[in-house]
Amino acid sequence: MRGTLYLIPNTLGECDLNSVFPSKNHDIIVGIKHFIVEDVRTIRRFLKKVDKEIDIDTLSFYTLNKHTDPKEVSSYLAPLEQGFDMGIISEAGCPAIADPGADVVRIAQKKGTKVVPMIGPSSILLGLMASGFNGQSFAFVGYLPIEEGERTKSIKHLEKRAHSENQSQIFIETPYRNMKLLEQLLNTCQSSTMICIACDVTTDNEYIRTKTVADWKKQPLPDLNKRPCIFIIY
Repeated sequence: MRGTLYLIPNTLGECDLNSVFPSKNHDIIVGIKHFIVEDVRTIRRFLKKVDKEIDIDTLSFYTLNKHTDPKEVSSYLAPLEQGFDMGIISEAGCPAIADPGADVVRIAQKKGTKVVPMIGPSSILLGLMASGFNGQSFAFVGYLPIEEGERTKSIKHLEKRAHSENQSQIFIETPYRNMKLLEQLLNTCQSSTMICIACDVTTDNEYIRTKTVADWKKQPLPDLNKRPCIFIIY
């Protein structure tokens, strides 16, 4: 009998696990011996938070990141073929959403494996929920181009879609470039365009604010440096 592939959410930052996960997550995680992860060290710490009694040395970890040879990915699912359950754990938030775990899920679906998404925090959805923007029509576009000229074009395109299609446009940035992106948003978008910043979602330092470009320019900007953020245009 083929095993089940569980998609296990991780926290978005330092917080009480009980505040973001149902108890069922614990029960499933402690029964899994094979995990696909981006970084073994961070996931080992996460698993110890889930249950201090987990014997990390008895677990098998398969590393999946930008350095992983695509030809190796399919072999990671071998335990499933042997009847063992497996888990994919993201570095933060939900696996397979802006996360390399999607490649594994695609292979598992092709093989007819049962895939079970587990409940946990998603900064994308939580940010949208708190923004006051359109939650019926929205697009998550991931990272914007790094080159300034191309990024300006992308921002204008997203702003146009937000206005013409009444669609919330959601995107992210590498934390150390957050401030540069915010400044470019304010210099590129129309004064009436709404921008939501959702930062450190679910942590004690959570910051979620929605303002027009004009209103953002009237006040000191929040310090977003090296803090995980979601940006939304509407």
